[in-house]
Amino acid sequence: MLDLLSVFNLSWWEWGLAILCALMFGFSRTAFNSVSILAIPLMAAIFGGKTSSAIVLPLLIAGDLMAVKKYNTNTNWSYLLRLLPWSLGGLTIGVLVGNLVNDRQFTLIVGFSVLLCLVFMIWLERRGNAKPLPNPWWLGALIGLAGGFTTMIGNAAGPVINVYFLAMRLPKFEFIGTSAWYYLIVNLAKVPLQIFVWKAVTPSILAFATVMIPVILIGAVIGIKTVRRIPEKPFRMVVTALTGAAVLKLFF
Repeated sequence: MLDLLSVFNLSWWEWGLAILCALMFGFSRTAFNSVSILAIPLMAAIFGGKTSSAIVLPLLIAGDLMAVKKYNTNTNWSYLLRLLPWSLGGLTIGVLVGNLVNDRQFTLIVGFSVLLCLVFMIWLERRGNAKPLPNPWWLGALIGLAGGFTTMIGNAAGPVINVYFLAMRLPKFEFIGTSAWYYLIVNLAKVPLQIFVWKAVTPSILAFATVMIPVILIGAVIGIKTVRRIPEKPFRMVVTALTGAAVLKLFF
């Protein structure tokens, strides 16, 4: 195990930053999933873009498993099944065209798209409309494709999926439980693509993820305890604010 980890040659502060990111990943899966997008650029600063993408995936899956175990009974499968087939298609598109898209251009497109959705969501919140938006099949298809594509390219599906579930007015725990199953299924689908197509997952990366599992567990427990204390309306406000912060991070 130590031999596998030695290939990263991390300094003490890089280890500290990686541990902080693992805490954020665990917290994000059981509380506010937009927090994870704030940790992704920190991981890229430590390991580089391509390697960090492969490292983040098993960390997210570990957090997803913990979230599913906790919130399994709070899943709204009707919304989930609207998204998943299209999200798997989005993963395929991401694999096929990902190398043709400039990273910066792609990030800006995602950022502007989510920003428009976020502005609309804030407007709805200010109106005090408690009813969910209409949910035609094409909306699920659009969000599903965007979610799959963005998570394959940059693990950045959080803001897209957040806006959709906020628009559907899912209650707090249903929001988290449905998101948990969505991310677990989509992230598991990414594993063979990362291994066999991009050839990015190595034994060293798996060893690093294994070492970080206790840290992710701590972050997940903190997330569970935190979200229990937050009422429904403040929860929606925090999710909206963190989604906005994630969009700003996409721009800068």
